[in-house]
Amino acid sequence: MATTIPFNKPLFLGTELAAVASAVQSSSSLAGRGDFTTYCEQRLSAQLNGARVFLTTSGTAALEISAMLCDLAPGDEVIAPSYTFVSTVNAFVLRGATIVFVDVEAGTMTLDPSKIEAAISPRTRAIVPVQYAGIACSDMDAIMALAAEHGLLVIEDAAQALACSYHTRPVGSFGHMACFSFHATKNMTAGGQGGAIAINDPTLLARAEIVYDYGTNRSAFFRHEVPRYEWIDIGSNFCLPEPQAAFLWAQLQAIDLVSARRRQLWNVYHSALLPLHEAGVLTLPPVREGTVHAGHLFFFFVHTALQRRELVRWMKEASVEVSAHYVPLHSAPLGKTRGRFVGEDVVTTKGSETLVRLPMFYELEDDEQNIVIEKLKEFYADAERLEQQSR
Repeated sequence: MATTIPFNKPLFLGTELAAVASAVQSSSSLAGRGDFTTYCEQRLSAQLNGARVFLTTSGTAALEISAMLCDLAPGDEVIAPSYTFVSTVNAFVLRGATIVFVDVEAGTMTLDPSKIEAAISPRTRAIVPVQYAGIACSDMDAIMALAAEHGLLVIEDAAQALACSYHTRPVGSFGHMACFSFHATKNMTAGGQGGAIAINDPTLLARAEIVYDYGTNRSAFFRHEVPRYEWIDIGSNFCLPEPQAAFLWAQLQAIDLVSARRRQLWNVYHSALLPLHEAGVLTLPPVREGTVHAGHLFFFFVHTALQRRELVRWMKEASVEVSAHYVPLHSAPLGKTRGRFVGEDVVTTKGSETLVRLPMFYELEDDEQNIVIEKLKEFYADAERLEQQSR
């Protein structure tokens, strides 16, 4: 039986073990906030043009901090795409917000900036652009200008977009805040789970530190800036344990190498499938000038949901794991009660039903990728079957 080419494998470079051992031996900071945490936060800050970065236990936790900093009241509204992971919106629903879903752009499945203004109401407090698959939203400048005009906060969900840029500026440096994930499925991992929140707006920094510190002034107390260590705001325990920070630090030192390899794999897929795109049998994501993607996911669109089911089956029989992705949140049971879709759903549902993701991970070998491409081309070589599945 042929060995299956998996959809994903967590990144493991081999340098992580020594770093984790060092963290474990430093018992004074085992719970976090030790040297490795500092190294990671400083490296990420440099990556993000000087933002203040806090490591967190997950990307979800980072989003929950951002929602607390929005100071939401029940009935306040947050604009977001429906095509995203549930953590994007759960963080704000937990604070009492209503989610206002808007459509995404064809080809990238990222938030469509032209749909945002119609969704803004007197209760709108924030916009959450999701940099899906490590591809920047098409016009972050327009999103930030619109937010400034209406006095709104922008939280970039950059969970998949570390080392991605828009017009030479790193994704995650545009919004007032940005959230990253170091889950095992991401380009870099903190040993399975992990995240970070970047604070780009200095007016939010003092409160961010308090929220991160269980809602206390602990950090200010240890800096001898206040006489007492007190509970003064909402907050929680978001601190990443030091062994996980060490695991992440070992990987962050190779971020350029890992990012380059993932982009290379992405570009090989794109070039190999371009003739099929030009023939109209599938649709590839666009390659935009002025942006650098993170090489996180490689996806394309088939014609119908039926064709996707057949393609997934075909590839499974060829020992290749391919995958669909999100079900739109506005169609989910809680999405129907805690949110609403504004404008026409032209792309979101159709895209969610026809999007296919291919194997993409740092250790994917060239010959494995060639097998994936070969099996895809074999699937598309049967014109009669394709015609039936496209109806």
